[in-house]
Amino acid sequence: MTPRKRRLVFAAGALAALGVATTLVLNAFEDNLVFYYTPSELHSGKAPASRSVRIGGLVEAGSVQRDPGSTLVRFRVTDTAVTLPVTYEGILPDLFREGQGVVAEGRMDDNGVFQARQVLAKHDENYKAAEVTEALERAAPHAAAVAN
Repeated sequence: MTPRKRRLVFAAGALAALGVATTLVLNAFEDNLVFYYTPSELHSGKAPASRSVRIGGLVEAGSVQRDPGSTLVRFRVTDTAVTLPVTYEGILPDLFREGQGVVAEGRMDDNGVFQARQVLAKHDENYKAAEVTEALERAAPHAAAVAN
């Protein structure tokens, strides 16, 4: 085999290996990709039924029901337009409360109930670090002058 053919075979092999590696990485990335939806989007069918998704909203007041003797919890998540029933088997985060923000990861079942594998409680959305609050207060007069 001539040196030119040898380089050509090596380049073709390297290109094929790179293609296979890229395909494997993208396939693994797609399997771990989880999209975020609101209860309204999930209810309207925008979320794929075959994939794991994240939903976010507020835990509806008065909706949390715990099964005695187990870690099964039922609650409803709302975005103020649509309310979605959720079940979760496990220990809930300390910040989980009615009326607070929550993100749940899982899938919809055939009965329209979201089966959560993981539940994350969100901090109060009104919280701002002291530095951010001060910066916003300093910028407020300037923003009002620009708006006029």
